[in-house]
Amino acid sequence: MGIVTFTEELHCPVSAKRMFHALFRDDHNLIPKIMPNVKSVDFISGDGSPGSVNQVNFVDGHPVKFVKHRLDHCDAENYSCNYTVIESDTFGDKVECVANEVKFEDAADGGCICKIKSCVHPKGDAVLDEEHLKAGHGGYMAKYKAVTDYLVANPDAYA
Repeated sequence: MGIVTFTEELHCPVSAKRMFHALFRDDHNLIPKIMPNVKSVDFISGDGSPGSVNQVNFVDGHPVKFVKHRLDHCDAENYSCNYTVIESDTFGDKVECVANEVKFEDAADGGCICKIKSCVHPKGDAVLDEEHLKAGHGGYMAKYKAVTDYLVANPDAYA
């Protein structure tokens, strides 16, 4: 099976600058505070610049134990970044990695449009089932929603 690609555009009532900063510049501090299923976000290597690897650790009893991300590219002026999910206990023998491109663009209403492209790279000839793919996407959407809700409730955060 080849690479499976997903694209999505989401409208958010928060500016591109604030969403980008919360999701990609300060997520290691913010996410454990606003998502009760996340125990910690720790840098495995680097300082948050391209090439850095962080690991999201989930609370005991959560179906996912950990997810490792490598930041491949970050453009703070244009609110875009590329990162790769390089390891997770959920990958098993099916997923090699998941490459993501994310860009936030300001919208006329003061919010933003988030454009996401995710490419799931299977291991060898592994066949990816739809349920497995939806589970990974659901995790990202939960993070996106939690950050959006936090920023709406805290209009001075990351202003």
